[in-house]
Amino acid sequence: MDFRTQTASLDALAGVTADALIVVLGGEALPANLDATLSALVKDAIKLGDFEFKAGKTLLLQRAAGVKAPRLVLAAAGKSSLKAARAALQAALGQLKGRGAAHAAVAFAGFEGAEETVESLAEQFVLGAEDTAYVYRHTKPSAPAAAKLVKLTLLVDKDDAAEVKKGLARGQAIAAGVELARECANRPGNYATPSYLAEQTKALVKSHGIKVEVLDQKAVEKLGMGSFLAVARGSDEPLRFIVARYEGAAKTQAPVVLVGKGITFDSGGISLKPGAAMDEMKFDMGGAASVLGTLRAVAELKPKLNLVVIIAACENMPNGRAVKPGDVVTSMSGQTIEILNTDAEGRLILCDALTYAERFKPAVVVDVATLTGACVIALGGVRSGMYASDDELAAALTAAGETALDPCWRLPLDEEYEEGLKSNFADVANVGGREGGSITAAKFLQRFAGKYRWAHLDIAGTAWKGGAAKGGTGRPVGLLTHFVLSQAR
Repeated sequence: MDFRTQTASLDALAGVTADALIVVLGGEALPANLDATLSALVKDAIKLGDFEFKAGKTLLLQRAAGVKAPRLVLAAAGKSSLKAARAALQAALGQLKGRGAAHAAVAFAGFEGAEETVESLAEQFVLGAEDTAYVYRHTKPSAPAAAKLVKLTLLVDKDDAAEVKKGLARGQAIAAGVELARECANRPGNYATPSYLAEQTKALVKSHGIKVEVLDQKAVEKLGMGSFLAVARGSDEPLRFIVARYEGAAKTQAPVVLVGKGITFDSGGISLKPGAAMDEMKFDMGGAASVLGTLRAVAELKPKLNLVVIIAACENMPNGRAVKPGDVVTSMSGQTIEILNTDAEGRLILCDALTYAERFKPAVVVDVATLTGACVIALGGVRSGMYASDDELAAALTAAGETALDPCWRLPLDEEYEEGLKSNFADVANVGGREGGSITAAKFLQRFAGKYRWAHLDIAGTAWKGGAAKGGTGRPVGLLTHFVLSQAR
């Protein structure tokens, strides 16, 4: 999508030239400074019962009297919030699907008093439009043809031009990262293998100047990653341990480290999952996809910081070599782990990655994983679960999520939750009981993250959608990008 800006005041929108004019209306009444021609059209539509100031309401008018654009789309946001503005924009764009408009001009009216800045509105303008336009095509030749709408112009006041420019740039970078994450997650497991994730990361070397190192099984064995190796043992697909570095500051500056769970297909291993919806386990690399997407977004924005992305990638499959319930393995940290359930494999690959992260002497480490069904039960698909070793870090992640419209919710890390992980045969068991399952998983990971500031995002409920809208969401690329940017000096 080609995103541009054009200076235009709200009282002169009827004269804007485009294939379609979209006016997103915030609040419960017409803004006093709205174009007189448009105001009259809105009032008339309300009298006829065709439009109202209620979230989700839209109206398409063709060749409206006094309006230069041949198509006029009115969209009510209901509220003057950033979230409402984005939803209304997406509803308006839906009215143009299947029509001949190639260029739409968009104005937001009634949002002047909102708490969100013009910069954030411009960012969500891009993200909302790109989300609406996204269609997965890689393995589906019968997918709908690309939309004719290829150009969007944001109509802005000249005093807001500088802020809008920043917002558009950030929105486009995050949108590119979200699309990369969605494309990786949506590809079937026979396409998106650990090697594929390594290839996608290596592609950023040429396009964005990222430094990449990919470790194979021999290198992982040499490092003593016995926990990671145990999970990969049941698959014929070779594992990959991927380390990528964006260097935007002096080498002496401690990096932010993001660690992504990259289980490219999760059968559950010997603790085999039920067959229903097992196809969705291709999304179990959503953590890896999101940190990769974040890396791309950050590299495009070029903040003054250092970022390291670590992806532990493999399949979890059952065969004659697969790890069994009751087996004990030795992690890279030297701690032994009794594997009571082979379907709790994500924490087994992450713990070695968290130990590996120590070598970077990081300022902070955030691991991201589609880790537990328990988190889905607790928070659904609205907020990602968040755990943090200190309040300041938790606050930074929460603020980043709210700003990005990609929210998370902090869950506890009380010591009592670790009781369920005790083992008679190893230093720790990989699962506790059913109660508080997302918390005990986080407590497991915390054992391997004691040498730095650490946070964990459980995105099992937010990384993908099921049902008719089945597909990767690209979350939490927005949250992570805003968090990483907040760490720049």
